[in-house]
Amino acid sequence: MDTAENLVFVDLETTGGSAAHHRITEIGIVRVAGGAVIEEWSSLVNPGCEIPSYIVAFTGISNDMVAGAPRFSALAATVFEKLRGALFVAHNARFDYSFLCAEFRRMGMHFSAPAVCTVKLSRRLFPQHARHNLDAVMERHGLSCHARHRALGDAQVLRDFWFKLRLETPADAFATAQAQALLAVVKLPDQLPPELADELPEGPGVYRLFGADDALLYVGRSNSLRTRVLAQLGEQRAGSRDQKLAAQVRRVDWRQTGGELGSWLLETEWTKTQRPLYNRHLGHPSESVTLRLVAEHSGLVETRPIDTLTAADLEDSFGVFHCAKDARKALTDIARARQLCLKVLGLEQSEGSCLALHVGKCRGACAGKEPPALHRMRVQLALASLKIKSWPFPGRIGLREGGWRGGGGVHGERAGARGAEIHVLDHWTYLGTARSEEDLAALSTREAGFAFDADIYRILMRYFSNHPNPDWHDLRAARGSTLALKPIDVS
Repeated sequence: MDTAENLVFVDLETTGGSAAHHRITEIGIVRVAGGAVIEEWSSLVNPGCEIPSYIVAFTGISNDMVAGAPRFSALAATVFEKLRGALFVAHNARFDYSFLCAEFRRMGMHFSAPAVCTVKLSRRLFPQHARHNLDAVMERHGLSCHARHRALGDAQVLRDFWFKLRLETPADAFATAQAQALLAVVKLPDQLPPELADELPEGPGVYRLFGADDALLYVGRSNSLRTRVLAQLGEQRAGSRDQKLAAQVRRVDWRQTGGELGSWLLETEWTKTQRPLYNRHLGHPSESVTLRLVAEHSGLVETRPIDTLTAADLEDSFGVFHCAKDARKALTDIARARQLCLKVLGLEQSEGSCLALHVGKCRGACAGKEPPALHRMRVQLALASLKIKSWPFPGRIGLREGGWRGGGGVHGERAGARGAEIHVLDHWTYLGTARSEEDLAALSTREAGFAFDADIYRILMRYFSNHPNPDWHDLRAARGSTLALKPIDVS
């Protein structure tokens, strides 16, 4: 059968974003042959598990609705026949295609078809537009849908979009864009199961690569787990680090997160506690140091271990460094750029004036030529950009990230097909991530002393710079209860 003349427009609703862990709740198929619609078919599917509340709210498909629906096993032969011999067309096609492949595999059936992604097709034909999720496509091309976020309704929209493009796009341009929108065949190392490529989710998360005897080789993170893992395992450059790593991998697992912050925090936690062989090992929080001006001195700066300081002390400290050597190097670079005296700063032990004074790179604080108060003021100004920020919240908080976010992200409206997470933090200390009310209640009341972690501080500062008004809960008296979300200026 010629797939160029036979098309199936497919849309699925699911319980989540990972084909390996979640299940289908609805299937919609529109079949076209010779330019005419020959069949429209849809069915609810009992996933055999609870549908998360945020997905119920988004799709309108409830647990009661699917309770009496057939399992996929009862529909497998029918669905397989309706898809057979046709070009598979879907929006974010990797998502729908991978879910169907996974369901068929569970039945001992092999499904394979050429697949075209209409997100990629839209991007190729209309690169001037930034958004290509289905709502944006509908608005841009004047398309309507009688049942948005239901499988058959969305599949019908894809059919209308395809027909409109065929009518309005030059044949050669459409053919080129279609070829570019075909899902690529992924080549994995021979020792890994081929279905891994379809099971990896597109959203953010953290992954682990295991070698022989289940030794942990590597921990990584990405905003698109599938893209990152397949790129790393598919590295072809002979002798490259990733190629050597890929040759050793025997197993891959992952955890999806609510967003980018969750992946940063979890990657840091796993790397520190599990010590993977190929990662740069992060330092223990107790090894971190900072810089502090010595009181009543013209500019002496000392290096202090962060774990010896209180939260109040840190507000008068400068920079977070993994070791004293890094701190001294940073201070030396600043001193040379600002013509500060290395001897007064405590970085040089020479007799008399400092060496830099003799070549015009010190203003003479070591020889009485620059007043001590002026030198100290210049030291403070030079270090100002490194000043450790005060905790911008009233105390222990929960930062909320994730949940279903229709219409945006890496793969259109499915970008948010994951539950919300709440990251619990207290004065730059990360206490953990809550994925349930029980988790949140426990973390809200957990006893924890002040333990400043340089890596967590950097992660949070980077996150706050990109999200100046994060969603946060005040957990000081919440005891895990739901509070109103409030914006706060953390710039």
